Amino acid sequence: MTERVAVDMWFDPLCPWAWITSRWLLEVEQVRDVDISYHVMSLSVLNEGRELPEQYQEMMKLGWGPVRVCIAVEQAHGGATLAKLYTAMGTRIHLGKEPLGREMITAALADVGLDPSFADAADSTEYDEALRASHEAGMRPVGTDVGTPVVHAPGPDGGKIAFFGPVITPSPKGEAAGRLWDGVLLVAGTPGFYELKRSRELGPIFD
Repeated sequence: MTERVAVDMWFDPLCPWAWITSRWLLEVEQVRDVDISYHVMSLSVLNEGRELPEQYQEMMKLGWGPVRVCIAVEQAHGGATLAKLYTAMGTRIHLGKEPLGREMITAALADVGLDPSFADAADSTEYDEALRASHEAGMRPVGTDVGTPVVHAPGPDGGKIAFFGPVITPSPKGEAAGRLWDGVLLVAGTPGFYELKRSRELGPIFD
């Protein structure tokens, strides 16, 4: 049997592109020998001190709550529960179009069977040090000029490769998801490879 390998993805619940990538990775798990673990990064942390349009600034203010709650849940219950909470939040945010805020957070916690008091973390700085550490662990290998999703995976020489993306829509299914994974690993594992990009013609498609 082929040994399964560990792959790590960093997400912010509010990012629609990260959500689509995370659903793709769930497909990849079914057709390739990989096990995905999910970790928290924060667009609010990433954009601190940057000049941003007013609407985006407001989104960054609201963005602190979900990631703080995610870190609190991860510390209390571990990565597997964090992954379930991410699915619950993402389903409500991206599919249900629910606004960021305590009501969404409390409902997502209930979806996973978690204590609703975890929602209190949204308005507390208690978990900010751990949040920043998780963010830094994900972003350090790829730099600060990218956002989420970020993926860390084993490279061809046994070392770690890290990359931003892929930014895709809609999420490939089945063997198509596996072929994309194979291609992403090929280019990301090529020494000196940095960027492959084209203009986006479609917005996020959640299906």
